[in-house]
Amino acid sequence: MKTVHTIQQLRQQVLAARQAGKTIGFVPTMGNLHTGHISLIDRAKADQCFTVASIFVNPLQFDDKNDLSRYPRTLPQDQQQLEAAGCDLLFAPDVDEMYPNGQDEQSIVHVPVVSEGLCGDSRPGHFDGVSTVVSKLFNQVLPDNAYFGEKDFQQVAVIRKMVADLCMPVTVIAVPTARAEDGLALSSRNGYLSAEERQQAPGLHQTLQEIATALSQGSTLEHCIQQAGERLGQRGLRPDYLEVRHADSLQPLTSEQLQTDLPTNFSVVVLGAAFLGSARLIDNIQVTLNQAIE
Repeated sequence: MKTVHTIQQLRQQVLAARQAGKTIGFVPTMGNLHTGHISLIDRAKADQCFTVASIFVNPLQFDDKNDLSRYPRTLPQDQQQLEAAGCDLLFAPDVDEMYPNGQDEQSIVHVPVVSEGLCGDSRPGHFDGVSTVVSKLFNQVLPDNAYFGEKDFQQVAVIRKMVADLCMPVTVIAVPTARAEDGLALSSRNGYLSAEERQQAPGLHQTLQEIATALSQGSTLEHCIQQAGERLGQRGLRPDYLEVRHADSLQPLTSEQLQTDLPTNFSVVVLGAAFLGSARLIDNIQVTLNQAIE
């Protein structure tokens, strides 16, 4: 695996791969890699791509400067993991390379509607930062395929809408959430958890599963959410949000919509975020209603 730090070096390497007839697969990350990130590399390799990963802790998507400063930077370990996974090229730019004119003068990409609510409410400006840096990375790498984890469900929806609206020639591929044996969604932020908090953390996934089961059994949406919020608190987590939305459009849903004229095999997504110690955890479960939960 080759590591480059400038856009010029990146473009030279990608151009050579494309001229050799290879499909370019891209995995953007902020580093501090775990099994979930590596599953994206594995998927790109399975698709027979020349696989490019990026590691860039993007300041534009942090609304809290303290959160930005404490985000783990683990480049040497990340390089070892990527090389072991068969990644072909790593792009690891610094802030000046990505924002040569400064962040205050950077053009911002705003994706309406799907960026609103959920994490968009909890982290103002976050998705503007995500869509801006991803659009820049897409223009730098010019990938055929880009791979993202389904754990960040709203982020994937934002990127898909951005790609469609701006006619970007990129196929966005969502890869199932990687989980620990107890169900906790793998995240770089799990490292903020104490040993005791780590034992409590799977409670978010359990709570989302309970909402999904209750909905499939005909419970009203409002009742499911109310009960779930109470159980989440009993499990030691402080709810940020618990919501059920349309899996394709990410539009909010009501009990009336779910109980009248519901199409057969209607797909919804149960999304949740909760605070535990100094960590903020997010997760989601996709559910097909009018069909038994497996």
